[in-house]
Amino acid sequence: MADEQGEPKIIIDSDWKQEAQQEKERLAEMESDAPETNLPEKASLPHLINLLTMQAIVGMGGMQDPSGQAIPADPQMARFHIDMLGVLEEKTKGNLGAEEKALLSQALRELRTMFVQVAGEAASPPDSPIET
Repeated sequence: MADEQGEPKIIIDSDWKQEAQQEKERLAEMESDAPETNLPEKASLPHLINLLTMQAIVGMGGMQDPSGQAIPADPQMARFHIDMLGVLEEKTKGNLGAEEKALLSQALRELRTMFVQVAGEAASPPDSPIET
């Protein structure tokens, strides 16, 4: 808008503070309605080990999606995450506490055993009736 001399006219909305406060309250309410993520307070090595372990289990078809359907196995993804844990074990050798070392060793041992079982099942032919 401009006044009679062509100068720009500034319109000051006296309610802008009230509108800003309402918007702030609306955003705060939206945040409080958001689902909680349940993330840990602090990142740690056990959390990293658990994350990689879960990804390997998902890759072996050991998890379901939220609707209850089995997630298809992806052996390459499973092997990658198991290998990542192996790299972590190798690179942290001598720098882990007893609990961290035990957690990592146990996760690797169990995942490798599971992977061999899953890979063996995938390689074996399906059960079929024997013809006589």
